[in-house]
Amino acid sequence: MINENNQPGETNDLTRRKFIYKTAVGAVAILAIPALGKAGGFIQPETYTVKQIMDKFIAEVGIGNIPNTVDTLKAGSPDTVVTGIVTTMFPTIDVIRKTIDHGANFIIAHEPTFYNHTDNTSWLRDDDVYQYKTDLLKQHNIAIWRNHDYIHSLKPDGVMMGVLKLLEWDQYADKELPNLLTMQSTPLRDLVHEAKVKLNIDTVRYVGDLTETCRRVLFMEGAAGGQRQIEAIMKYKPNALFCGEIQEWETAEYVRDARAKGDNISLIVLGHIASEEPGSEFMLEWVKKNVPGLKVTHITSGNSLKFL
Repeated sequence: MINENNQPGETNDLTRRKFIYKTAVGAVAILAIPALGKAGGFIQPETYTVKQIMDKFIAEVGIGNIPNTVDTLKAGSPDTVVTGIVTTMFPTIDVIRKTIDHGANFIIAHEPTFYNHTDNTSWLRDDDVYQYKTDLLKQHNIAIWRNHDYIHSLKPDGVMMGVLKLLEWDQYADKELPNLLTMQSTPLRDLVHEAKVKLNIDTVRYVGDLTETCRRVLFMEGAAGGQRQIEAIMKYKPNALFCGEIQEWETAEYVRDARAKGDNISLIVLGHIASEEPGSEFMLEWVKKNVPGLKVTHITSGNSLKFL
């Protein structure tokens, strides 16, 4: 095609340039438009409230609401729109500060916020430490949910399986009772060394003979309580009980007497935090899978105690 101003072929080139220009401008205009709802052909990033995330996890456990549970909000509002999530063992002041630095406003913790199992604060009202912590949470609009009873109610227990996977002992777990492990015969010293390395523990307390061979191991993370620990030893007859913490006048004394009687049983006390911290990371993976689009970070609270 020829016109007054263009040579043959020029019209096609100009038309093509105009088309490319208009297409580029249109693309920029589309990118400048805020995300529309699904009905408009665009998917708007989904938002979640604190309550929606709590309800989602509780629904997955599948046992309904646990009566008198300690798994309640310790700070913040259930209607808060979540900007980011931090999972942790203990929601310490240091963890709260790091949460603020991460731009998150929802902490999912495994253990209490206020120094007792039920987070009863009536006795702390006039305490400066309590006031500082609560003021910090309020100033930054941070919600804390304790997820203890529900995560332990998963089948299998979410915390326990998190720890066993880190130890690579889950391969030895009994199908019906996952914390009962049947291993290859191994000296107790080697099992203790493996646990210390993989759980990043400097020291453990124990009752027993490190040269004795273990094949049947019972793992009871956290603070199961003396009676439960002793009843489990009585029932399952393990060569070793690895646990989180003890009342020194209960399980340790039972194991000492059992050994004096001639039983091949040892006790290894890992520490409460060391025995459950990797399990609290279970929530990190759960959030990534079930609450897509939200930034989630696991912050290790660490051990409050040091050893000389």
